[in-house]
Amino acid sequence: MKYFVDPGSVVRKIWGKSDTILFVFAGASAEFALNKAVDWLYYTGKLPADPLGRLFSTVMYARLIVFSEESKALAAIDRITGIHQAVEENRGARIPDWAYRDVLFMLIHYSIASYELLERKLTEAEKEDLLDVFYRMGTRMHLANLPSDYAAWKIQHQQHLERDMIRSHYTVDLYKQYRKHLGGFRYRILVQSQKLVCPPEVVRLLELKKFSWASPLLTLYKVSRLIRLDWLVKEALLPRQYMKEIKELDSVPG
Repeated sequence: MKYFVDPGSVVRKIWGKSDTILFVFAGASAEFALNKAVDWLYYTGKLPADPLGRLFSTVMYARLIVFSEESKALAAIDRITGIHQAVEENRGARIPDWAYRDVLFMLIHYSIASYELLERKLTEAEKEDLLDVFYRMGTRMHLANLPSDYAAWKIQHQQHLERDMIRSHYTVDLYKQYRKHLGGFRYRILVQSQKLVCPPEVVRLLELKKFSWASPLLTLYKVSRLIRLDWLVKEALLPRQYMKEIKELDSVPG
């Protein structure tokens, strides 16, 4: 059976553990709030109404693609394209290619940053492998000007950080929604976690202090994994209504 992502790929290791995916989730929640195309997510009303659910949906689609047999993965990518085309028709405008590329770049950056934060540094070959997976996703979505190797991606990603992000009223409102849906304590954990994986440009635009008190807590969490107490920590810190979805992140999608 041919898979979209080779079973031995590091991409499966990254997207097969709830720990790394939750940090991808944290970083993505920061960049979604700053992206100049975030008005498209507000247009449907789904993002402000349920920001955590909307972000989980993005993550779950990415996981489905990573772990699926090739034809099913391609069908999932086509469904994503179809959903966005329906929104475009309803609004009477087209989502710009750069907005799609920004989401792919976001997933690439936070995949690397999260895995390296929690596990180890990736080799250059592993980074190329990761880039190739998302390059093929973007190609299937008919996106233009995609970087075909990691070196080219680094250049384009930096350009994206400088060109496609802004602190706007959407940023302020979305962070209000995060606080509303998470509660004060979990919201502070989210913000502190973002500082561990977000690029400096994101931290600056969000006006966050560089120091994160989540860093020493992360060291303690890594110890809890060794003695198999990590789920007690997660249940204490993470939203209970999403605990079922979070536990499913440690298993291969059906």
